[in-house]
Amino acid sequence: MKKKIQFLLNKPQLSENIGMSIRSLGCFGFEDINLINPKKVWPNDKGIRASKHFESIAKKVKTFSSIPKAIAKSNMVIATSVRRRDLQIPLINFEDIEKLEAKKISILFGQENNGLSNKEISYANYILTIPTQKNKSLNLSHSITIVAYMLSRSASVSEEAIFPKGLKSEEIEKFISYLMHLLENRRFTTIKAKAENLELSLRSFIKTSNIDQKMLKTAYGIIKFLTK
Repeated sequence: MKKKIQFLLNKPQLSENIGMSIRSLGCFGFEDINLINPKKVWPNDKGIRASKHFESIAKKVKTFSSIPKAIAKSNMVIATSVRRRDLQIPLINFEDIEKLEAKKISILFGQENNGLSNKEISYANYILTIPTQKNKSLNLSHSITIVAYMLSRSASVSEEAIFPKGLKSEEIEKFISYLMHLLENRRFTTIKAKAENLELSLRSFIKTSNIDQKMLKTAYGIIKFLTK
């Protein structure tokens, strides 16, 4: 279980937070942690020092320029958020994460001051929330510590899949890119903000519609026929 989980920190601002997050993950047996557009160049001395006994993990951390690139090899993506926002992406609890049928799971954390935006969350298959008083947000490294602990304490849970027919992240993103490319070529909208909102809506629709591989194949066939 631990080897198939990737922890992703999106736009982290403080190197010390990155280092402390690495320290927490190392304590619970996780080693795969990567960054998306960190404010400071990684690795750096402050971050390495904060990682304490897990300098070897800190030096293996990769940096990506975007969420799509960071999750390219993931089958499932889980976004962490203190509140659900207005997206129709299903919630998931810790026990069900261990039952997901996926070779690679990315757990996405937002930056310290603003968390994850709606667009950033839209890349996820599920939303994971840590219940706090009045929906107050935790420090980044504290959130990662709780998630790592909760996932490690029930490592003996059966690997039986609970969503065996669900689409994988790469399948969803490939289909959305295909649709957006077609719409762009046909000048469905030339306004960037509207195109971004459309992409977000498509992502939410697909992830909440229980579409499986057979349905997706049918959709491809219909679209290709209509766009000949």
